[in-house]
Amino acid sequence: MEPILNSAVTALLQKHNIAFEVIEIVLSEDKKPIRNLEELLVAKGLDPTSVVRSVLFRGGSEQFYLLAVAGGGRADWGLLRKQLDERKLRMAEFDEVPEVTGYVVGAVPPIALPANLKVMVDASLHHYETVVIGSGVLGFALALKGVDLLTLLAGAEDGEFVKV
Repeated sequence: MEPILNSAVTALLQKHNIAFEVIEIVLSEDKKPIRNLEELLVAKGLDPTSVVRSVLFRGGSEQFYLLAVAGGGRADWGLLRKQLDERKLRMAEFDEVPEVTGYVVGAVPPIALPANLKVMVDASLHHYETVVIGSGVLGFALALKGVDLLTLLAGAEDGEFVKV
C-alpha cells in the first residue's frame, strides 16, 4: 500500500488532477537516507537518472534561483551568469535552503515554491517519460509523468543550463 503524504506539492498535483506515486525513502535516526536511492528506483522500475534535482543558488544581486535538472549534468555557471545577467553566482548555504524554499535540503521540489523564487528548467527534463521529484517532506519522493511536471513549470525559464 502506498504511504499517504500531505504536502503543498501533493496538494498542487491533486488540484491539477495529476497522477503521482509516493516513493518512501527509508531514513536513519539522524534523518539521512539509508538506502541508495538509485537501487530503490530501479527496484520500482524507475530510471534513476530521472530524478529531478532542485539546485538553489544565489546571485550577486541577492536574488535566489532554483534550477530543475534531471540526469547527471552539472550547472554551467558561466552560461547561467550570462543568462541571468549576474556577475556572481554561488550555491545557496545549507540554512538558506529552507528559508528561501520552505523545504529542507533533500526534499526540495521544483514546484509549489514561493512566487519570488525564479525557477529555471533545464532541457534535460524533456528527456524522461516519468520523473521523480522532491515531495516537500524528507523521506518521500514523488514519481509523475514528465509532461505533467513540465506543464506545471510552464511559467519557468526553459533552456540548456548544464554541462553533460
